[in-house]
Amino acid sequence: MNTALQHLPPQQLRPLLASYALAASARRRRMVAGLTVFLACVLVAGWWVGVDLAMFIDKIGAFGSYFSRLFRLDSGALAWTDPADWFWGWRKWLALLGETLLIAYTGTLLGAMGGFALCFLAASNLTPATPRWLARRFLEFCRTVPEIVFALIFVLAFGLGPMAGVLALMIHTFGALGKLYTEIVENIDMKPADGISSTGGTRLATIAYAVVPQTLSGMVTCTLLRLEINFRGASIMGFVGAGGIGQELISAVRKFYYTDVSALLIMIIFTVFILDIITSRILRRLNTTG
Repeated sequence: MNTALQHLPPQQLRPLLASYALAASARRRRMVAGLTVFLACVLVAGWWVGVDLAMFIDKIGAFGSYFSRLFRLDSGALAWTDPADWFWGWRKWLALLGETLLIAYTGTLLGAMGGFALCFLAASNLTPATPRWLARRFLEFCRTVPEIVFALIFVLAFGLGPMAGVLALMIHTFGALGKLYTEIVENIDMKPADGISSTGGTRLATIAYAVVPQTLSGMVTCTLLRLEINFRGASIMGFVGAGGIGQELISAVRKFYYTDVSALLIMIIFTVFILDIITSRILRRLNTTG
């Protein structure tokens, strides 16, 4: 087998090389221009919102010292040298952490149920224009308002406690998962749905037997990811009295209990790690069985 490379004559090769050089030069100019515009936009945005680089450089030492205080006990010793003193309130914190998990789980479950019910109405391949427009605007409203704002409203309405957090997460999850579910539904193969419809099947039968089997795996993936997001959201909503470990965290921050702050943050981060491991295993199991 002849593997020798074929070379063009110089008179044919020169125009090709010149054309390639021009194209590469134009690509480099576009890249430089794009980076210049991007940096200019960053600088303008920073100037507009009042970012002060001099202050940032001057205060960066205080930022580092804050983290140093987070891991030092009142005695001045490093926190990990005395775990009993560091995690002195672990029983109470663990109960609050469990409450936060339940808030996230309940809010995610209720929001996912609502998003699942409405996503078929919002899908362009299943629903006419007018009801689809109304469904999409409702989902946009639910996910545009931040959870913390909903939590404040529900705290005022129902008082302090987990109920406000659950309702706030439920509404925001409704809008967010409804949007994701809708996009999944819009990307299905419509041939099974058209086949069921052509044989006289109802809309409910078409969704149940042609749409849901194609979308279920993707919906479960989005829901599990949303559960992780909602756990972090539930931790923050405690700042406004919506239950969970966030109330203890904001109390420690306000009272300058630095080691309590670090202990609570470590417990939250560790819980997120566990959630990620569990959801990853569930997804792998679904993918292997599906």
